[in-house]
Amino acid sequence: MSLARSPLLKSAAALGLVAVVGTTLLAGVHRLTADRIADQERRMVLEQLGQIVPPDRYDNAMHEDYVAFRDEQHFPQGQEVTAYRARKGSQPVAVILRFDAVDGYNGPIRLLVGIQESGRLAGVRVTSHRETPGLGDAIDAARSDWILGFTGRSLTNPEPAGWAVERDGGEFDQFTGATITPRAVVEAIQRALEFYELSGRDLFDKPAAAPPEVAP
Repeated sequence: MSLARSPLLKSAAALGLVAVVGTTLLAGVHRLTADRIADQERRMVLEQLGQIVPPDRYDNAMHEDYVAFRDEQHFPQGQEVTAYRARKGSQPVAVILRFDAVDGYNGPIRLLVGIQESGRLAGVRVTSHRETPGLGDAIDAARSDWILGFTGRSLTNPEPAGWAVERDGGEFDQFTGATITPRAVVEAIQRALEFYELSGRDLFDKPAAAPPEVAP
């Protein structure tokens, strides 16, 4: 009886070993891939911080001078918002908020929204999205200049009713066949400006988080 069981036990042990090794390899590949994706996004964020607020406008290490917070009213679905702070001679210059527009057509759209101390937009960039190629991906600065049109805007430029896509009676262009994507971005940027108007300047007084989230 024991001799009959021996081949079965050996086969079961071999299969178990294969399963363990396979699972370990898959976990390692996933971890390596996730780390590479995260590192690529961090580098992209660092590059785009400089596009939104040019380096000659601040003298602090902006990628290290950041705070994180949550505000369900302006940044829904419990997301954590990162606020990078630009200063010159210790004086506030701008804050760049990293957060998601949660209502994208194919999922969240990761944004960087730069707001000058005065409340005017310094610039906006999309750092990641899953919008449809050839339609919704026009939000990406590499695909079109649509996102660049927010620079210099504020809560009074346009007036509140104008903060919508043209189809909804607003001032911002929509994309042919893809209204949901630009609508999500416009609404998210407006909420970010409203947050800044209420309490954004308080961000400059909060202690910086550590260690730095974005590596140089």
